[in-house]
Amino acid sequence: MGAVEEKGTVDEDVRARSLVEAERKAVGLFEEVARRGLIAPGESEKELSDRVRDLGAELFGTDRHWHKRVVRSGPNTLKPYKENPPDRTIEADDIVFLDFGPIFAEWEADFGRTFVLGEDPVKLRLRDDLPRIFDAGRAHFEAHPDISGAELYAHVVGLAEEAGWEFGGAHSGHLVGEFPHELIDGERIESYIAPGSDHPMRRTDPSGRTCHWILEVHLVDRERQIGGFYEQLLTLSR
Repeated sequence: MGAVEEKGTVDEDVRARSLVEAERKAVGLFEEVARRGLIAPGESEKELSDRVRDLGAELFGTDRHWHKRVVRSGPNTLKPYKENPPDRTIEADDIVFLDFGPIFAEWEADFGRTFVLGEDPVKLRLRDDLPRIFDAGRAHFEAHPDISGAELYAHVVGLAEEAGWEFGGAHSGHLVGEFPHELIDGERIESYIAPGSDHPMRRTDPSGRTCHWILEVHLVDRERQIGGFYEQLLTLSR
């Protein structure tokens, strides 16, 4: 029937390619943020957020984000997504994370990375543990075809604790799709990788579309007042 089926439903192969392409552009955006040195001492979190927003418009023509733009530095990196700590100025030896949800051609990306300014060994270990724990969480997901969101969350929390960190989030990911998606609902725990999300993650949504997931890793060290964040697609690979 081609790429577009009845009622405007997009073919599953097109959906998958579109989500992967959206993430590829988000990767390119973050790489350019690092290349241009936008994460620098003296910039406020809001200023950096606006610079990244403007860079996305310059590079890809995107001017919309499906969730609030998150830039956290220093002790603000302890805060979960739902909180809105006061704007803070980035310091010379800081840890900083970015969590952005840009929309590329009506497809949602959700991408998070952590950056370290300076050579603090604990901050560098935290930054480097994030992708390692993400990969271990993905491997566990791939090895368990019937895994639920609650089960994957418990596993990721365990991985964080084994590495010597506390897991900082009430969930470790969520559904992702076309904009505006209607599935992520705070009243529907099945939309999240979280305690109480007991349905198999490999399923279709009420419209019959394959569910695709974002995996998030938020590690914190409350004694040192630092945290780090990493997220990207769980169920599709670039």
